[in-house]
Amino acid sequence: MDQNKRKSYLPLLIVFILLNGFFIAAKSWLAEKGIQHEVLIVGNMLICGVSLLSVIITQRSFKSTNPNVFVRAVYSGFVIKFFVLAIAALIYIVMSGQNVSRPAIFSCMALYGIYSFIEVAALMRILKQKKNG
Repeated sequence: MDQNKRKSYLPLLIVFILLNGFFIAAKSWLAEKGIQHEVLIVGNMLICGVSLLSVIITQRSFKSTNPNVFVRAVYSGFVIKFFVLAIAALIYIVMSGQNVSRPAIFSCMALYGIYSFIEVAALMRILKQKKNG
């Protein structure tokens, strides 16, 4: 595996480990705030997983000289993330019924923003290092 590819995965994995560690350690504090820590852990796993998939898809597009391949890869990553997370949220809401933790859903939305920022920053670093990028 290319060193740049490993460097692009590392920040996502570090954030994943740190956040899950926090969610486990702060279980009682989160419960006081009305946030179900299980939802945050599962949401963190899903968001990290689809973000890694999106990074892989986008990195593969860097090999092509056709700029349309890159655009398709970025859109594909977005669509995959959107539908996977929307379906997961819908499943959680339907299964929870009246026990939906809205703060947990909003926290997962914040996690999505954090992972998106890290993903874009990692991909921009790789593009800056490319000679024809």
